[in-house]
Amino acid sequence: VSLITGDVTTLMIFMQKKVTITQLFWLLVPSFLAVMVLTGLLSIGMTGKVKIRKTTYATNTIDYVIAGIFLTTIISTLILNVLYAIPPMLTFLAGMAIMFLVANHMGEDDDQDPIMDYIRYIEFDTLLFFLGVLLLVGMLEHIEALHSLLYLYQVFPPLIANYVMGATSALIDNVPLTAALLKANIGMSVSEWMLLTYAVGVGGSLLIIGSAAGIVTMSKVKGLSFARYGKYFLLLLIAYSVGYVLVYGVATYIMPGVA
Repeated sequence: VSLITGDVTTLMIFMQKKVTITQLFWLLVPSFLAVMVLTGLLSIGMTGKVKIRKTTYATNTIDYVIAGIFLTTIISTLILNVLYAIPPMLTFLAGMAIMFLVANHMGEDDDQDPIMDYIRYIEFDTLLFFLGVLLLVGMLEHIEALHSLLYLYQVFPPLIANYVMGATSALIDNVPLTAALLKANIGMSVSEWMLLTYAVGVGGSLLIIGSAAGIVTMSKVKGLSFARYGKYFLLLLIAYSVGYVLVYGVATYIMPGVA
């Protein structure tokens, strides 16, 4: 959530000029500490040792080149926007174009091993499940049912409303939820937009269906179901709440230039 390259909702809020890239960097420490809290809670009661199976993969020069282009694109996106206000999408597209050109030039995209052929590895059942969730949420947005959630900001202060919105994003996809909030143009300070950025970016992980990463993990890890993931809801909620409080403290009392 601290980088526009890491979460769609973070990018959406940034593109609406509610926060800047340098301000988003302040989310790094609270987010990291929240992860450490969750790690500590999950480790309680564990015994024995963790065995990691070593797996070797055959790599060649093109793999390192593509990885270098990817990292360069991410870093360039942040630096060019901060220094020269170049739109992130422009840098993303330029990096992708360079990647395909290099892959084609170095023979990775030949007839025997076309780079676009990797689409066959996509888990289409996972994509269809996620598409179903998006269609349902899109229907709610079309009938303006999501706009009823905005009444929270008329009843509660943004500090509480943002927290609830983050938890709600575990049930309702955070992208249309964030879009509805941005469209409503709710008047909030920079620190409050920082809280919302953290909340909608992290809150979706409270349930396994609340994030794309969770859905993909459910399809990859045997035995990981909605019910089994739900057993850790309380621990996830504690870590989410700790991070939210830390973001509030950083954004309100430490981060310079907030209003």
